[in-house]
Amino acid sequence: MPGEIDHAKRALRADLRERRGLLSDQQRAAAETALRARLDELIAATGARSISCFLSTTTEPGTRTFIREALARGIRVLLPITREDGLLDWAVAGSEEEITTGLHGLPEPTGKILNPMALDEVDLLLIPAAAVDRTGMRMGWGRGYFDRTLGSMQKCPPVYAVVYDSEILDEVPHDVHDQPVTGAVTPLRTVVFPLT
Repeated sequence: MPGEIDHAKRALRADLRERRGLLSDQQRAAAETALRARLDELIAATGARSISCFLSTTTEPGTRTFIREALARGIRVLLPITREDGLLDWAVAGSEEEITTGLHGLPEPTGKILNPMALDEVDLLLIPAAAVDRTGMRMGWGRGYFDRTLGSMQKCPPVYAVVYDSEILDEVPHDVHDQPVTGAVTPLRTVVFPLT
């Protein structure tokens, strides 16, 4: 039942948010360094030259150094911009100074805005998540931006959720609109989920 699923999601999100909040600055820095190596390996394995990623918040697995270094290697990186209608626009990543606070207090780029169709040009999607389960079902933070984005794509490239190692769970609560992912990248490993 939707009420039960929503309650289970809220409870799990609260637990995950609390666990992320307990990480020390040193743990976060070590996780970002390790995650960058895993993301670099994934880029090399897929041969991706154009990707989407996200500007991590202070509690998320760190993506900012990875983005800077990917740009330095000539990889095109699109970053999401939240819209009032629940969809995502995109902007090509630039320098650190081009970051503002968007809807919901999230860090977003301030460069030229590209419409949702810009995502059709990427080879790989790296997206945030609260958790994923061993079947590849992703649970986000409840606003549905990435579920709507993935659900609307006609031809979707591989999609990897970026999470901490403890956030790959046996099962996450999910609704019919929730979208699965190809795999997950954590500081210690990259997991590819079986196709269902």
